[in-house]
Amino acid sequence: MSLKYFGLSLHPKGDDNAELMPLNPDGKGYLVLNVGGSVSYEHFFASDKFSVKAIQALYADCALRFAGFTHLGVRAVVFQLGRHSLNGGLGPTLVYRRNWSELDGYNLSTSFFGGNPEDKWQYRMIWYAGEFEYNYRFKERTDFSVSFVPGYPNIMSLSFGVRYWLKNKE
Repeated sequence: MSLKYFGLSLHPKGDDNAELMPLNPDGKGYLVLNVGGSVSYEHFFASDKFSVKAIQALYADCALRFAGFTHLGVRAVVFQLGRHSLNGGLGPTLVYRRNWSELDGYNLSTSFFGGNPEDKWQYRMIWYAGEFEYNYRFKERTDFSVSFVPGYPNIMSLSFGVRYWLKNKE
């Protein structure tokens, strides 16, 4: 089980709606702070090398509006060396947020979400979403964990927190 602070959004090409993002220190939307969190559960099998992971995140998005994502994926341990490990996974993710069309100056034409301006929510199903997770074991059943979601070229995100093993790691 993991609890993480979510996080930091990266837009590699900047964002046309950057002026709507109050926690946007560069003014162009390359790097935007999000406020929220995620909880996940991961079940390992096959000698703790493969797993299935579910994640639910709720947060204030780049415009400080309610947003979230729901993910279910299969994962594998890429490497494990002493206290360090790197896991990678792939699976479908539903990303959603309150519709930004309600905001003055919103440019829908360049939106990752698209959608109808009259809808209450904007959402997108990503069938191939992935995650890389670095873990550092600092106690027998507790890891410091950093997750990176590479949604290039539109949205990449970074979150960090604690991964707690419900049973002893073998």
